[in-house]
This record gives sequence, C-alpha cells and structure tokens, in this order.
Amino acid sequence: MENRSNILWRMRLVYFMMAFFGLLIIGKVVYIQFAEGDHWREKARRSGIRHATIEAVRGDIYADDGSLLATSVPVFDIRMDLSREVTSDDLFYAKVDSLALELSRLFGDRSPAQYRAALVRARRDQNRYFLVKRRVSWDQLQQLKHFPLFRLGRYGGGLIVERQSRREMPYRSLAARTIGYEREGVYVGLEGAYRNYLEGVEGKRLERRVSGGTWIPVSNQNEIQPQNGKDIVTTINVQIQDIAEKALKQQLSRFRAEHGTVVIMEVSSGKVKAISNLTRNNQTGRYEEIYNYAVGQSTEPGSTFKLPVLMAAMEDGMIAPEDSIDALGGQTVYYGRRMRDAGAGHGVITAQKAFEISSNVAVSQIIYSNYKDKPSQFIDRLRDMHLHEPLGVEISGEGSPLIRGEGETGWSGLSLPWMSIGYEVSMTPLQILTFYNAIANNGRMMKPLFVQEIRQSGRTIKRFTPVEINRAVASRNTLKNARQMLRGAVKNGTGKNINSRHYHIAGKTGTAQVADSGRGYQTAAGIQHRASFVGYFPANEPKYSCIVLINRPIGNIVTGSQVAAPVFREIADKMFAARMFLPDIEPPAIAPAVAALPRFRNAHPQDVKAIYHALGAHVIDMANTNWVEARVSQDTVKLHEKEYIENLVPDVEGMGIRDAMYILENAGLRVLYRGRGTVSTQDPRAGTRIREGSIIEIELS
Repeated sequence: MENRSNILWRMRLVYFMMAFFGLLIIGKVVYIQFAEGDHWREKARRSGIRHATIEAVRGDIYADDGSLLATSVPVFDIRMDLSREVTSDDLFYAKVDSLALELSRLFGDRSPAQYRAALVRARRDQNRYFLVKRRVSWDQLQQLKHFPLFRLGRYGGGLIVERQSRREMPYRSLAARTIGYEREGVYVGLEGAYRNYLEGVEGKRLERRVSGGTWIPVSNQNEIQPQNGKDIVTTINVQIQDIAEKALKQQLSRFRAEHGTVVIMEVSSGKVKAISNLTRNNQTGRYEEIYNYAVGQSTEPGSTFKLPVLMAAMEDGMIAPEDSIDALGGQTVYYGRRMRDAGAGHGVITAQKAFEISSNVAVSQIIYSNYKDKPSQFIDRLRDMHLHEPLGVEISGEGSPLIRGEGETGWSGLSLPWMSIGYEVSMTPLQILTFYNAIANNGRMMKPLFVQEIRQSGRTIKRFTPVEINRAVASRNTLKNARQMLRGAVKNGTGKNINSRHYHIAGKTGTAQVADSGRGYQTAAGIQHRASFVGYFPANEPKYSCIVLINRPIGNIVTGSQVAAPVFREIADKMFAARMFLPDIEPPAIAPAVAALPRFRNAHPQDVKAIYHALGAHVIDMANTNWVEARVSQDTVKLHEKEYIENLVPDVEGMGIRDAMYILENAGLRVLYRGRGTVSTQDPRAGTRIREGSIIEIELS
C-alpha cells in the first residue's frame, strides 16, 4: 500500500512539473510574439535570407492581322562573382586585361583601363555580385559568353546572367499613345486598360546577402517560376493606321498646327481600325504621340454638332429638310451678342441648305424659335441620343461630355442659340464619331471596340463582341433625313471640295473657335481655331466612319473644309485604292444593242437565261422543255420550245459538243465530229429518218 502511494505521488509530481514547464513555454512564446515581436521581425528582415520577386514576361499586343504592336524583348544584366572561391588570383590577373579590352570594344562606354580598374577593385573587395553592364541585348550576350573568364561560365569564371525584359513597339510611334506604355509604375492606354491580362503572375526565389549588402540567388531549385502574361489582339489595322497617321502628319506640318487627331471606325461593329494623336514637339519640331486627344480631350465641337441639333428638331416635328427658314442675311443678335455666318449671307433657304452651307444663323433660328419657351424639351432630345454620357471605353482618362440643362450652372439666355451651333457643349472626338457612326449604322450606336481577343500561348481564351449603346438614336424618318443632309453637305455644301467621283462621301465640316481658360476666345495670338470633319464612306453602303480634328492651324486658312476635310478624303482615297471597300456609285445603265445579243438555236434554258440576264436583256420563257430556241427582239429575248420527233434526226446546229452528243446518242445515232466550238453543220440533215446503226457526222467551228 505504501509503495502504491509513493508511485502515485511521483506520478503527480512529474505531471505537475510537465504542466509547469509547458506553461512556461507557452508564456515565452506569447511574450516573444507580442512583447518582442517587432524586435525579432526586424532582425529577421536584416538577416541574410529573403524571398525575392521574379517578374513575369508581359504579354504581347497584336494588330488585327497578327502584326506585333508591342512586345517584351529579353535583355540581360551581366554580373560577376569575383571571389577567390571561383577564380584563383593567377587566373584572374592573367585574363583581366583581355576581358577589359573585349568589354570596352563591345559596349564602347568605358576605356579598357577603366574596365580593368573596376574589375580589380571589385576583386580586391571580393565582390560576389559585381555589376558589369545593365540591359545587354541577346546578340551582345552571345558575344560576351566567349570573352576571357566568361567563357568558363558561372562556377569557373564568375559570369552571372540575369534576364530582364524591355517593352518594344516594332512600329515605333504607330498608335503609340493608344497602345500605351509604363512611366514610373503608371500604365496608360491599352497597356493599362488590360494590365491584369498582360502582367501575368510573379514568381519567387530565395536570395542571400553577401558582402557589401548585395543579394544573390541561392539556387535555381528554390525558384517558383513566374506565369507569363496573356496576349491581347486589338482591332487596329496596321495598313489603315499607317494611312491615317501619314495623312494627318502631312497636314499638321503644312499648317504648323499644334496637334491633331484621326479615328477610323468600322461602322457595323464599332471596331476602331486606326487612331492617331499627334502633337508638335516644340523642341524638335516633330509630331509625336504624346496625349490621346481622341479619348481624353472634351471640347466644343462647333458645327459638327448641328447634326444632332437638327435631328432633335426633326424628332419633335419642328422642321423637315425641305422647310424654309430665314437666314437673315447671315447675321442676327441674341441678348446683345451678335452671331454671324461664315462667308456671304443668305436669305430664305431650306433647312437642308442651311445644314449644307453650315449657316449658324439659320440653324440657331430653327432651334431658338421652336424651343425658347421649352428648352428642357430640346435638352431631353439630345440626352435621349446619349450625347451626355461617356462611352465607357476601357482606356482610362475619357473626357466627360457636357450637355448643360436649363437651370444648371452656366445656363443663360444665350445657351440655347449657342448650343445649336456647337458651343456651350463639350464632347471628345471619339464621342462625336460614335454618334455619326450610329447614323451610318441605321441608328444603332456601338461602343468603340479596341480589343477583340485575349490569347494565351496562341489559343483564344476570351473574345470581346461588339456592344450596343443605343438601339436607335432616332426614328427611321429622321435617320433618313440625317443621311440625306450629310450627303448633301459633301455634294453641294461646305464639303464639296472632297466629293469623289469614285465613291460617295457623307459628312459634316466644323470650324470652332478655341477658348483658352480664363481668357475666352480672343488671345494675344488672336482667335485660334479647331478644324474638323466627320463622316462616313461609302455613303450608300457605309463601311467606315472617320473623324479628323486639327487644332490651332497657323495662317489664314482655318476652316474644316480646307484643313480637316482633305485629310478625310486622302484617307478614304487610299483605302479605296487598297480595295478596302467597294464603291457605291452604279455605272451608267447601257441598253443592250440588239445586234450584240447572241442567238441560240438549241440550248438548255437555264444556261440561256443566265447568259441573257448577265447581258441585261429581258427574258420571256415561253418553253416548258429541256431544249429551247432563243428569238431576239430589240432588248427582249423569248425562249421557245425546241421539239424533237422520234425516229427523225434532231437539229443540233448551234449547240456545244456535249449537248449535241447527248441528244444524238439518245436518238440512237453514232456520232463522229471534227473541230472545236459549236455545231456548224450536220450530216444527215435534221428531219432525216433514222435507220438502225446510222452514223451522223457533225462539224464544229
């Protein structure tokens, strides 16, 4: 019993001692975690081991035909382990002179003596991660691998190669601002809009600190490899982009303008096929892609805004294109402020004519006389067309449109007439083009589309389909009238200088005064202008829409018709020459001459019909058989039945050899023929009685 008590006492003692030590350990852990946590974390940070990030290779950006617009080109940082653990003193000093000479020849940035001094100094410090050269190209790396010491590799000569990447744009400035780039961690354009796809997933690797505070990889086996970024396929067409950029640059240079924009859109889908934004570099005088005006700059559109203005009035039944309006000789006054027309004034003209000649007075009279007592109705019509809403494009920085309403800040008695001619409103070039594109697209407003696919390793993983913003910006009748007015503006009005005999253009010119912040429209340099033209082609079957905007042209020529419209015409002409669209002008109808129509004595009716229809003849089919005779009368052809009587030789003159043999052999005749072409003679003649085993000879010519 006593032994049992001793055993139990000892067991309890061991138990309590273990519990006591367990509590001590737990307490110490809690103490270290909370009381000394910051201290140990800082010590760990300063220790010699860390996990470093390995950047993923950024995805490529392609044009619609697969051409590379942006890609990551591999570049390499060259470092060297100069410790004695890698190379002996004898080997190093025997080769350092020749290595320095080769490095100097390859890079040309230092003399051989400077390279040698840097290498010897790093050797003296036992630098295990000495930087030789940053951003070495692939070709340079291949040469460098054969240099003295370096040819021995990492563990024999100390060569350390670290792969990096550099973003390259093979087409240089082509659509550069839209494609985008990175500056100090900030991405713009498509590079920023689709950053999540392009970036990929970073990898990790273990690094250790060596002398001098430099971090070097511990081992490749400890690396978590990065996942490369995905590729994006844009809607940009390289050929159209090149045409647009060259035409714009040439005109900007001619007029020494400050900047300009061209955007070309596919009517049915809203795909942006080209976008160019060129700004004059005052230091070099060259035009460069610096800012995306098409997306980001919201300004007063001027006369291009007259289209939605008159459409609003037509939707409300206030006006029709054939209705008359007094242009008051080209000037009028609203609340003490004078409004003038450009050029000679006009009297009573139609609304169609007012739009064609871009009469400020006539258009403002239409709007002011009909809406002065109900301006909100006019504003609501414009907003029904979605003109007050951003497009929501993926590229950041879209400028906000402004359609000011009655009672809002800035509204006055002048607002209504001045809005009617494109002032006191604000839109970006892309927003204006999207509206005009909707007119060309039977009223269907499409969101501008810049990217059509996401790809990974050449395989499409996501497609972006066209997005409809508004099913119909106006009624069918209003859209018909709008297209009529746009065609008239080019055929008879301010845009007639770009009217083409090869295809039809529809569009509107715009000339707006440029307001400087705080100084109004009149500046020390005089009144500055913004010239524009927006429209589509071919007019009857629209394929592409386009806007051209040129800001602050220098000289006496400043109008949209003289400055911007010729760029539009040059782009359209070159696209037409490249067969990117078919003309919409029908060739003049030519009545078929009777003598020119061929005659057929024996032929299959379907073949005959196809031939005569192609020649523009009117065909009357009076037959109900497999073989017909064609009788021609002026431009009309009548097809009569061709009858074949059993046991009589058929008439096959005028037939091709295949048809003739088919008929003759079915009649029980053996056929011998000479020549090529159609049957000119036959023996025996048609109508002769057929005897068993008879032979017929036919001659073709």
